[in-house]
Amino acid sequence: MNLLFKILVTSILVMVISYFFPSIAHVAGVKSAIIVAIVLGLLNVFVKPIFVLFTLPVTVFTLGLFMMVINAAMIALCAKLVDGFRVEGFIGALLFSIILSISQSVVYKLSGDSK
Repeated sequence: MNLLFKILVTSILVMVISYFFPSIAHVAGVKSAIIVAIVLGLLNVFVKPIFVLFTLPVTVFTLGLFMMVINAAMIALCAKLVDGFRVEGFIGALLFSIILSISQSVVYKLSGDSK
C-alpha cells in the first residue's frame, strides 16, 4: 500500500507542477502522470545509484550539491522515455526536480509517511 501511495502522490504532484508551471513541464494526462511516477521511481532505484557512484568525487567536492544535477538528469531521462511528458531544457528539469522533491517531502511529512 505504501508503494501505491507514493506513486499516487508523485503522479498528482507531477500534474499539479505541470499545471502551475507550464513553461517548465507538460503532462498530457493522468495516464502519462502515472507512467511518469512509475518510470521515475524505477530510474531512481536502478539508474541513479550508478550515476551517484560515478560522480562521487564531484558530489563530495560540491558538498552534495551535484545531487541536484543528478536528480535533474533523472527527470530529463524520464521525459525522453515517457510519451506525453515534456520538460523544457535542463534548467526546466532542475527546477521541476527541486519543486517535486520539496512538495513530496511536504506531502509525506503531512501524511505521516517517512521518506
